[in-house]
Amino acid sequence: MARQRKFYTWLCQHSLASFLLLTLSFVVFGKLSFDIVHLFSANAEYLLDNGWIGLVEGGLQQLLELIFSACAAMAAYMLFKLCEQALLERLRNRHD
Repeated sequence: MARQRKFYTWLCQHSLASFLLLTLSFVVFGKLSFDIVHLFSANAEYLLDNGWIGLVEGGLQQLLELIFSACAAMAAYMLFKLCEQALLERLRNRHD
């Protein structure tokens, strides 16, 4: 827990680095989440149409990759929100 607070404190103290990390995480989130719903539905349709053969022929691997991409996108979004909060905290404290 203390390590997480140190990282947040560091982000609050280094606004340029926080902004760059915020921008990078936004781009990563956008890239990973772009059209993911369509890909999930296409994978589900493929698996439903082909059953066990679809799983063996790569449908399960693709589903696992999509789940991993969704988790990575969520991690990027959480980093985005953390950086956003740190920048807002710095702006808030600057005007006090």
